[in-house]
Amino acid sequence: MNSIHILLVEDNEGDILLTTDVLEEKKIINKISVVKDGNQAIDFLNKKNEHKDAELPNLILLDINLPKKNGHEVLQYIKSNDKFKHIPIIMLTTSSSEKDIMMSYKNYANCFISKPLEVNDFIDAVAKIENFWISIVHLPRL
Repeated sequence: MNSIHILLVEDNEGDILLTTDVLEEKKIINKISVVKDGNQAIDFLNKKNEHKDAELPNLILLDINLPKKNGHEVLQYIKSNDKFKHIPIIMLTTSSSEKDIMMSYKNYANCFISKPLEVNDFIDAVAKIENFWISIVHLPRL
């Protein structure tokens, strides 16, 4: 795959900056879009409000603890919608709760990753996500 579009759904500015910096280091990613709450994520996918020109992403990185609609609600919406359910979703969150893990997989998340607390470990985790989901896995072309 030559290029992909990632949608990052994250409200923490520090995590947004770290994640986008690591992902932008690779030349195979041509677009990273960022939305900061669950409602914006759904609007983005449906091309509503300020996201009228949005392109569907090939991969979604989704936090659980979001304002307006939480990550579980967004995940349920995406995976129950025929237009979007093919898009792989990585739950990337500070939670390591068994309840959050089970709920994520029950609602068809493709994987669940707890964000490491140390900056270098976080950068390493994002690089590993990139290596697996972008360099190894074949994502659907839209």
